[in-house]
Amino acid sequence: MQFTFSDEQEEFRLIVRRFMDDKSPTTEIRKLMDTDDGYDKAVWKQLSEELGLPGIHIPEEYGGQGFGFIELCIVLEEMGRALLCAPYFSATALAATAIIEAGTEEQKLALLPDIASGQTLATLAFTDTTGNWEVGSTEVTAEPVGNDSQASDSQANSFQLKGTKSFVVDGHIADLLVVAARTPGTTGAYGLSLFTLPGSGNGIKRRLLKSLDPTRKLACIEFDNAPATLLGELNGAGATLPHILNLAAVALASESIGGAQKMLESSLDYAQLRMQFGRLIGSFQAIKHKCADMFLEVELARSAAYYAAAAAAEQTADFPAVASLSKACASDTYMKAAQECIQIHGGIGFTWENDTHLYFKRAKSSEVFLGDPNYHRDQLVLRWEN
Repeated sequence: MQFTFSDEQEEFRLIVRRFMDDKSPTTEIRKLMDTDDGYDKAVWKQLSEELGLPGIHIPEEYGGQGFGFIELCIVLEEMGRALLCAPYFSATALAATAIIEAGTEEQKLALLPDIASGQTLATLAFTDTTGNWEVGSTEVTAEPVGNDSQASDSQANSFQLKGTKSFVVDGHIADLLVVAARTPGTTGAYGLSLFTLPGSGNGIKRRLLKSLDPTRKLACIEFDNAPATLLGELNGAGATLPHILNLAAVALASESIGGAQKMLESSLDYAQLRMQFGRLIGSFQAIKHKCADMFLEVELARSAAYYAAAAAAEQTADFPAVASLSKACASDTYMKAAQECIQIHGGIGFTWENDTHLYFKRAKSSEVFLGDPNYHRDQLVLRWEN
């Protein structure tokens, strides 16, 4: 696959980068990470109305911008570089993707326009309290309501959810929840379906979780016979969820590459600034080796992420395998880049005032989000064999 960005895509990247540099300085990040909502509503409004970013990969017929998955990955790479605090990944890469892939035409027309405009904050609630990202791991159940032969279409699509979802990104502020649940009595991928329900609906209790990464908020959501609407086909999520999660993994890989790039830039800047023993530390061979290794690893992981984004856009047969490859490479690279950046900064790299720890924490949370590198390496082997 020959892959290069078009001139239009490069110009689009510059526009997004300028916006992120302006709206997401570290002073703003530190202020927002101490709030419960975790984002600036004014910046979200600008991001939505002026740039149209929440609808970047949503088709135009559903109120979106009509660009492709590659453009979404460009946005996320720049957001990762700037460590933007906003409910973007949850609404766009998770919830909108799930609705596009699993929803009926009527549901797409009803749900996607408000997500694309930024008016509706949405998220995907997938993991239970175990944090397991295996498709068949969910234990939340969905009991049908009005399932007799005389039931109307709306009643036939009505269910009640019972159980607990945890580690839900932005779940405490989401207006719309897309939830993976199963028909009672089923196991594994069989019996899985997706459901939608309002975040503040009846039978729902939400609480913000304390987590390592204060820049990405996580929530625990309890469902006690919460009314929900079937999204797409009953028992059909076992087939669609793997693709949805693969797309999300590639999107997260792009975000991680942006963060790793920032760690490389920060390391190079400091190495050319800090004096030790009468010389810039960047002149020492050990620091040169660290920076050279970081550069090589970031570029290799970037290539894997770009290849996976192109494979997603073109729907190639090897996409499931390269999705796991990109996620594993990006997670490893981001984590190592953050660690090396701290080492190059020396003692100051361990201080609260230095910004490196913010990226280190995001690297760690992204490492386990959507499956850790070991999980994806296992998936890569299985998918490549198939």
